[in-house]
Amino acid sequence: MPPERSIRLLLAVLALLACARATAALPAVPENGAEAWLVTVGPGEVYWERFGHNAIWLREPAAGLDHTFNFGFFDFEQKDFMLRFLRGRMLYFAVALPAASEFDFYRRENRDVRLQKLALSTEQYRSLRDDLLNEIRPENRTYRYDYYRNNCSTRVRDALDAALGGELRAATADAAAQLDYRDQTRRLTQMDYWYYLGLELALGYPVDRPVSRWDEMFIPTVLADEAAALPAADRAAGSPLVTRDTMLAVSTLPAAPARPGSVWYRYLALSLFVVGVGWASGRFMPPAWLAALCNAWLLLAGTGGLVLAGLWLFTDHEVARMNANVLLLDPLLLLALAPVFRRVGAVLLAGGVAAAVVLLLWPLHQYNLDAMALLAPLNLAVAGYFRKA
Repeated sequence: MPPERSIRLLLAVLALLACARATAALPAVPENGAEAWLVTVGPGEVYWERFGHNAIWLREPAAGLDHTFNFGFFDFEQKDFMLRFLRGRMLYFAVALPAASEFDFYRRENRDVRLQKLALSTEQYRSLRDDLLNEIRPENRTYRYDYYRNNCSTRVRDALDAALGGELRAATADAAAQLDYRDQTRRLTQMDYWYYLGLELALGYPVDRPVSRWDEMFIPTVLADEAAALPAADRAAGSPLVTRDTMLAVSTLPAAPARPGSVWYRYLALSLFVVGVGWASGRFMPPAWLAALCNAWLLLAGTGGLVLAGLWLFTDHEVARMNANVLLLDPLLLLALAPVFRRVGAVLLAGGVAAAVVLLLWPLHQYNLDAMALLAPLNLAVAGYFRKA
C-alpha cells in the first residue's frame, strides 16, 4: 500500500475513534416510573451561544413524555422585536422538544452535552413535571428576558429549586460566587475580539457588584456543578442529588478558561496602531488632514457616548447603568466639533482619561481596563493635537 494511502487510512480510523469517544448512547428508557435529568449544553461558536444552554429532560413513558423543557427561545418575527431588544424588553419563551432530536442537533453543532440524572422523590418529580407543563402553556410560556437574572439557566434553576422545596437556594444564596457577572462574561467571550470589546464598552458597574453562588447560576455549567454537589435531603445522609453524571457528547471546540485572562494589550496595540498611522499620514498630507481625522474621532467618540448614555438613562438595560466608559466616550465631545469649543474638547478628552484612571484605582470600581487601553491613547492624541492647534 502506498505511504500516502496508509496515512490517509490511519487518519480516517483515528477520526472515527474520536467520534466514537465524543458521543454516547442515550440512557435506556425506563419501562415504568419516571426520570428527571438536568441537561447542560456547552458553548457554541456563534456569539449568542458563548454562555451555553441547559434544560430539564423528563422521561415518563406512561405520560408520553421524553422531552426536554427549556427556556431559551425567542422569535425574530415577534412584534417590535428590534425595539424590544434596544429597550431591554426582550421576550423569550419556554418549549418542550423531543429529547433525541434536540440532542442530535447539539451533536451536529459540535457542543458538549452533559446529562445528570436527578434523585427526586415521587412527589418532587410530580411537582417538577407539573410546573414545567404549566410553564409551556401558551398563556404562560412567554417571559421578560434578563441577561443575568432571568435567562434560560435561571429559569431551569428556579424550577428545580421549587421541586426541591428550596434546597438549592438555601445551599447557595449565602455563598459567595466564584466569579461575578463581569468575570463570567469576560472568560466566556474573550476569544471573540469585537464581541468582547462591545460588551466591555456597554456593561456598567452593576455587573461588577458582588453576587452569590445562587446568582452565578445564570451560567448553565455553574448550575450543573452545584446540582452535582447538592445532597438529596430526603435520602440517607450524604446521598447525592445527582446519581448519574455522563457526557453524551464532547465538543472539539477550545474550552473557555476557568478565569478571565488579561487581553487589554490587544486593544492597546490597536489604539497605538491607529494613532501611529494617523501621525505618519499627517506628515505627508496637508494640515487639514489631521484636523479632519481628529474631528472624525470627536464625532465617533461623541456618538458612542450618546449610545452609552441612552442605554443608561432611557432603556431597561440595568447592566448598562453607571458606566464609567462615558468618561472616555463623552457625548459632550460633539460640541468640540465647533472650533470655538476645541479647547473644551481637549479638556474633556484628557480629563476623562484622568478621571477613568482614578476610578479604576478605587477599591470598588468598574473593570474597564480593556476599554481604557483602546480609548485612552486615542483621546490623549486628539487632545494633544487640539491643545497645540
